[in-house]
Amino acid sequence: MLLLVGLWFGGHPSWLPAPVRSAFVAQTANERLVQTTLGLIGRDYYRPVDTTRLLNVGLEQAVASLHDPYSHYFPPALYRSFQQETNPQVSGIGVEVAVTPVDGGIEVEEVIQGSPAAHAGLRHGDIITAVDGRSLAGETVAAGSKLITGRPGTVVTLTIRARGGLHRVRITRAQLNVPVAASKLLDYHGERIGYLLLTQFTPTAAAELGVQVQRMLGEHARALILDLRNNPGGLLAQAVAVASLFIAHGTIVTTRGRSQPTQVYLAQGDAIAPTIPMVVLVDRGTASSAEIVTAALKDHHRALVVGTHTYGKGVFQELMPLPGGAALDITVGEFYTPDGQNLGGGGVKEGNGITPNVYVYDNPNAPGKRALTVAERTVAAEIH
Repeated sequence: MLLLVGLWFGGHPSWLPAPVRSAFVAQTANERLVQTTLGLIGRDYYRPVDTTRLLNVGLEQAVASLHDPYSHYFPPALYRSFQQETNPQVSGIGVEVAVTPVDGGIEVEEVIQGSPAAHAGLRHGDIITAVDGRSLAGETVAAGSKLITGRPGTVVTLTIRARGGLHRVRITRAQLNVPVAASKLLDYHGERIGYLLLTQFTPTAAAELGVQVQRMLGEHARALILDLRNNPGGLLAQAVAVASLFIAHGTIVTTRGRSQPTQVYLAQGDAIAPTIPMVVLVDRGTASSAEIVTAALKDHHRALVVGTHTYGKGVFQELMPLPGGAALDITVGEFYTPDGQNLGGGGVKEGNGITPNVYVYDNPNAPGKRALTVAERTVAAEIH
């Protein structure tokens, strides 16, 4: 019955109420416009054209016209690559690349510690200009990523533009198991301090970090340092879960969006280290979910923050799978710290971020141990 009613109104829109008819006709007209345009190009253009690729490029440009650095349209191939970035089992050389191409190639966003790319000396900011002699100039990120990835044990030769010159590296692809959390016990003037590193907020972030916290407590750490430097963030739910490892109760973050009601996320009530002295180590690369955790720990006076101002992102995104294997990742709202602060600069603009309790700067291009040493000294002073 519903199908028949829908078909009837589809052929007789004049029977619909005026507001519904207007929206229905506009949507139908827009869909017809896109289909007709692509059909004419596919049929009449002077050379054959891949209209699917044309549609993907158009959608990418449509999202880019929002001038929102956090919103992206992912064609199917690029979405598969994006999914691999949050998959602890991946095959390749161990790099994450920027979602938009740069002049002459694609840019390395992050190099996974211990990966073939790390052993080959690749670094953040390097530009991959060619793969096995094939130039990436004018290629999409998806096409470049497809050339770089491959079966474990196979070799790929990359041409890299870095530090003012070009050089070539041969890298053997491998099956990578990429943990996002690690820990080690530090000795600061006889005090046992548990050092915790969290690199991003993947679906397993809280569980992995929880194991490392338990390990440090089992080794009788008397204080903790949570290193969130260069952590770009990730899943909002994981930010709440990570903060809940250290905060017993209270608000973690509040979100507000145009199409969804205000939502207050509370501590989940399963804290495993709610009272031990703690410092969070941050820098300009600490962003998004990492800022949510840092702000919650600071606002609840649960930890001191050591480092520089954080990135200053005040919005969050929702990833929406689309037909055909594509996906849309768009900004859907803003988030607020327990103290009611939005860390951004208004909308999608960068803000001032979180102000540390103890300011200390480490050159990201030549990182040393200064910030970590200050963090050790700061948290050791909190041990009673």
